[in-house]
Amino acid sequence: MPRGVWALGFVSMFMDISSEMIHGLLPVFLISVLGASAEMVGLIEGVGEGTASISKLFSGWLSDKLGKRKALTIVGYALGALSKPLFALAPSVLHDNFRLIFWLALIPGLISVLVFVMGVREPPHQATATQAPVKFSDLKTVGTAYWIVVGVGAVLTLARFSEAFLILRAQNAGLSLALAPLVLVIMNIVYALSAYPLGALSDRIDRKKMLALGFATLIAADIVLAAAPNLTIVMIGIALWGLHMGMAQGLLSALVADVAPANLRATAFGVFNFASGVALLLASLIAGFLWEQIGPSATFIAGAVFTAFGLPALFLTRRANPVA
Repeated sequence: MPRGVWALGFVSMFMDISSEMIHGLLPVFLISVLGASAEMVGLIEGVGEGTASISKLFSGWLSDKLGKRKALTIVGYALGALSKPLFALAPSVLHDNFRLIFWLALIPGLISVLVFVMGVREPPHQATATQAPVKFSDLKTVGTAYWIVVGVGAVLTLARFSEAFLILRAQNAGLSLALAPLVLVIMNIVYALSAYPLGALSDRIDRKKMLALGFATLIAADIVLAAAPNLTIVMIGIALWGLHMGMAQGLLSALVADVAPANLRATAFGVFNFASGVALLLASLIAGFLWEQIGPSATFIAGAVFTAFGLPALFLTRRANPVA
């Protein structure tokens, strides 16, 4: 495996550690300490995650135009790392133990940036790819298959609301505040253990079949989480959520790469992420509204319903862009 691939893996790992140190506590902190509603949690999480995806539209376009992918990525990771202390700089609302954790989250974030700077080399670009300006009107040339993938991704993203609601579901079932990060630990362990073998399998079979199986697993996770009578069953549902990520995470992006022209690939990913970001914002808003107005079960039932609607649309991509 190339050195750069290993480096990118460690970059992702350290940045995820940094982010999850905060994400694992933030939802219960907002509700238990600040008294926020589930609707407000959905708004905060949706705006945060949705903005991250939507901004990729512009970074993708800029990447195509400048051909400076590594420099832009460094800026992005650095902003991600340096944002962590902002949580700790709010003394009027943070307890000391929360503040300490948010400061510590800066360390793996900075390690991530350092590994990327030292371990990843940018491949050479053709002169035409770096010199010619890219116009969004050029997306008219990407074809129907690309837009089907974008549409399918947006629909399925409506079912993948913020993982903050997994944490809140576990707390609702009796998990203590101190153990709240255990939710993301379990989810990510299952994700990590399943991602490599399932990813290798997806390279040998039709990606859409693996993607469909992954979202079918998401339906199962939602049903378990909606009906769970105790914390043990909730944790099983969270493990299924992690398994779904191992099956499906990255496959929609792989489909985008399959159907997008090479010279417009970064812009194509930007548009894809823009659509997914809008859907993610709506998903978290809907999840918070249902949680607050009806109850936790309604949030997960809605997720299962969105997934069930999205799965048939997934197979439209088979007819538009069959995989050899």
